[in-house]
Amino acid sequence: MIRKKFFEEKDSLKNLRHVDFTMIEDDIVGASQTVQAFTGTYGINYGRIADNIPSPDEVVTLLRAAKIKNVRIYDADHSVLKAFSGTGLELVIGLPNQYLKDMSANEDHALTWVRENVQSYLPETHIVGIAIGNEVLGGGDYELWGALLGAVKNIHKAVKRLHLANVVQITTAHSQAVFANSYPPSSCTFKDGVVQYMKPLLEFFSEIGSPFCLNAYPFIAYMGDPENIDINYALFQSTQGIYDEKTDLHYDNMLDAQIDAAYAALENAGFKKMEVIVTETGWASHGDENESSATANNARTYNYNLRKRLAKKKGTPLRPKNVVKAYIFAVFNENLKPGPTSERNYGIFKADGTISYDIGFHGLDSSSADSLRFSLKV
Repeated sequence: MIRKKFFEEKDSLKNLRHVDFTMIEDDIVGASQTVQAFTGTYGINYGRIADNIPSPDEVVTLLRAAKIKNVRIYDADHSVLKAFSGTGLELVIGLPNQYLKDMSANEDHALTWVRENVQSYLPETHIVGIAIGNEVLGGGDYELWGALLGAVKNIHKAVKRLHLANVVQITTAHSQAVFANSYPPSSCTFKDGVVQYMKPLLEFFSEIGSPFCLNAYPFIAYMGDPENIDINYALFQSTQGIYDEKTDLHYDNMLDAQIDAAYAALENAGFKKMEVIVTETGWASHGDENESSATANNARTYNYNLRKRLAKKKGTPLRPKNVVKAYIFAVFNENLKPGPTSERNYGIFKADGTISYDIGFHGLDSSSADSLRFSLKV
C-alpha cells in the first residue's frame, strides 16, 4: 500500500550516499544505460504466495548463508524491504500487473509509487531494479498489453525525476508465449499479435539500456512434448543434443537453446545488441499424476547442474560473449499458489527453511537459525 505521508524530495536525497550527482544528466534518456541490476550470474526469486514460510528476516539469513546476492520479489512489500536493509543483498522489486493501468494513465501515481517504495528505502536497502508487471505480453488480459509501455515510461520518468536513473534499472519479464516458435533456436520470432506491442517496448528498453528478461522453463517444454524431447537434454545431462542447421550450432542443453531462441527473435526484430537475462527458471519437485517428471530427483538434477552451468560464467552458442545470468524459481514451495500441484513445489527450500533437496545449500534449522542470524548481522 502507498503511504499517505510524503517525504520532501530534497530530504530523501540527502541520504543517497552512493549516488554521484555530478554524473546525473536528467534530460538524457540514456543516463541509466550503465545500470546493472544483475551483477552476478546466479540469483533467486523470493515468492511469498504462502502462509507457512519463514519471516523476511529469516529469509535474509538463509540467502546470506547460501551466498545468494541477487534476489527478485514480485511486489514492493515493506516488511521485505525493511528486512533487506543493511544486508548487502541486491533486490529487484516488482510492480504487480494490477497496477499497470493506473501507472500508465497517471504520472503522479507513478511518482508516488517510486517515492514510497524505492526512494524512501535507499540506500540502506539495495533496490537495483523495478520489474514492471510479469508475463504481460502473450497473457490473456489484452488491456494490460496496451498499458504496459505507458507504465514502463511513467515509472522511468519518476525514477529520472527522483535522480535514481543511475541506480535503478527498469525491466519487464516475458514468458515464452510471446514467441511464434522456438525450434530450432534460429527460427524463433515474436508472434504476429505480440509484435506491435513488443517492438515499441524494445525500442524504449534499447534507449535506456535495459535487457530482455525471459522466464524460461525446460521443465514446462519437456512436459509439453515428452515423446520428442530427451529429458537428459532438459536436465543438462549427457545427450546428443540438437543441431541448428541455419547457424551451424550445436546445443547440449535446452536452456541455452531457449535463450538463443530469444536472441534470434530479438535479432529478427532489429535488436541484435540487446542482452537476454533469464528472470525465472526451475524444476518442480512434486506434481499431479500427469506431471510425472516433477520429482525431487529431477528437480535436484536440474538445479544442481544449472548452478554448475552458471558458475562457468560463459555465454550461449549464439552469443558466447554474453555470460548467462539466471534467477532460480524459487526460494520456497508456495502452498497457496493456484494451478497444478507443480506450481506449489518449485522451492529450493521447504516452508520450514530446510532444503528440499541437496544442491549444495544449507537450510535453516531450529538449533542454528538464531546463532546464524546473529553472526550474519554483526
